[in-house]
Amino acid sequence: MTVNTIVTPDIEVAVAALARGRLVAFPTETVYGLGADAADGAAVAAVFAAKGRPPGHPLIVHLASADDVAEWARLDGDLAVHVKLLAEAFWPGPLTVVLPRTAKAADETVGGRPTIGLRVPDHPVALELLRRFGGGVAAPSANRFGRVSPTTAAHVVDDLGGLVDVVLDGGATTVGIESTIVEVLGDEPILLRPGAVTKADLERALGVEVLDGSGGEARAPGMLRSHYAPDAAVELVEPDQLASEISVIPSAEVDRIGIVAPVVVDHQPSWHLPSDADGYGRELYRALREADRLGVERLLVVPPTEGRLLAAVVDRLTKAAARPERP
Repeated sequence: MTVNTIVTPDIEVAVAALARGRLVAFPTETVYGLGADAADGAAVAAVFAAKGRPPGHPLIVHLASADDVAEWARLDGDLAVHVKLLAEAFWPGPLTVVLPRTAKAADETVGGRPTIGLRVPDHPVALELLRRFGGGVAAPSANRFGRVSPTTAAHVVDDLGGLVDVVLDGGATTVGIESTIVEVLGDEPILLRPGAVTKADLERALGVEVLDGSGGEARAPGMLRSHYAPDAAVELVEPDQLASEISVIPSAEVDRIGIVAPVVVDHQPSWHLPSDADGYGRELYRALREADRLGVERLLVVPPTEGRLLAAVVDRLTKAAARPERP
């Protein structure tokens, strides 16, 4: 069903839409989310339909405060201690914690699983929206499933205009890469998706080893082998190979091949991203979207080599490069 999408900075408009079971895109520090009332199965089903997301792929529930976690997750034994440590260290912030669920969330929100992903976002607009709404908001990234996440309200409209009721405009996101996801179900926390909160950060906060499960079964958002992909075919290139790759581009294909790199290159179209992974991650999705807008068919991408977000950026680029062929 097509709707008249409203783009507005007015939080009350967004709160009213959520309360009616409608879809609201909103900013977080990471990317824009496509939100619905996490306790309303029909509203959450509309999120899956708008994105074209597989129904068994769980959503993250956004909360206004760590004080709300006990409504949504069972904090038995050491789990309560782990959550307290993580919340004190990283919330509000770009960390999602997967925990055993209560019955509060609709089954659609968790993809029928016994666990739930929770986070408190570090964005003033998102936090005010959550406070005024007074409940949990289930929200994956506000884009078509498997594609590049949106970092501005305009990106959301480009992907989902006519499918989402309200786009709450809070400006460009500051991190630009989706949240870290850590599963805390027992004595051994497991990192499921890298992000701005690193594995080392988690281990310092918890005082225990965190296992790396990011290459395992896709039981959390962003764990599929192919994800975060633009229309252009992404090819990862080592820095010392870029010049030779550019030199063999046929003149007839110059306009169809783009370069994304942390160095300035003598080629157009190209996107010069910051050399540190944090700045690179903040600008990456904008560059990938601009390449699609220009009709670029192939992207040669040089990853950054250092910075806190390095593992997260390499993860996203690797999954973008693995994107399946599209008709």
